Amino acid sequence: MKGAGATPDPGTVAIGLPLDAPPDRISFLPMTARNRRKSAAADAPNASLKFSAINGILMVLGLAAITAGYVMLARGSTVSAPLLLVLGYAVLVPLAIIL
Repeated sequence: MKGAGATPDPGTVAIGLPLDAPPDRISFLPMTARNRRKSAAADAPNASLKFSAINGILMVLGLAAITAGYVMLARGSTVSAPLLLVLGYAVLVPLAIIL
């Protein structure tokens, strides 16, 4: 059993900080990764989604197809209602977001 003043084993790794060091001073990432993370976080408020007129048109068409699909579903349609819902949810709305 070793005492409090004993030297550490050669196999142990010391990071050079006191045990009560604040967590923001301890990082296991390489220096370049830390710098990249900070610069990406600094650029985030300036980045924004840029939607054009085609995005708005596709979104309106998608919402119209979804609304028409639910109306037709309420009336008992078993063919056109699911087709309109799939067209709205799986095609038009994702295209409006992606493009």
